Amino acid sequence: MRRVWAGPLLMVVCGLGVATATFVQGRFGTTVVVLVVFLALAGMMSPLAFPKSVGAVEAQRRSAVDGRPVVFWRPGCTFCMRLRMRLGRRARRMYWVDIWRDAEGAALVRAVNDGNETVPTVLVAGRAYTNPAPVWVREQVSSAE
Repeated sequence: MRRVWAGPLLMVVCGLGVATATFVQGRFGTTVVVLVVFLALAGMMSPLAFPKSVGAVEAQRRSAVDGRPVVFWRPGCTFCMRLRMRLGRRARRMYWVDIWRDAEGAALVRAVNDGNETVPTVLVAGRAYTNPAPVWVREQVSSAE
């Protein structure tokens, strides 16, 4: 649980350090900009930026019923953040599995990626795709509706 928040917390601490240095130098406008940027980055790295995670078994069951893709991800993953941001509102139409919180999800990702926990791994119609292009994933979400 702690490692999920380690990256965002580190980002906030670094931001506070840089902001303090600019504040001491009397650059108040820069201080505000630095704080906003570091807080935004911390928010994007946190689990709060992603739709609520479900377990791998439940996600696969739901996907079999409605055809929506399943995304296996982990907090702090830059490729996962890129996918999430590029999907926009469509991300809510998918099932997200945090592999750091779900052992079955992590095992499935390792099974399809030669033992590596490479994310994002997207499961579409029972077939896994590792780090697919966000445009392709967007098309899969649209076709599932």
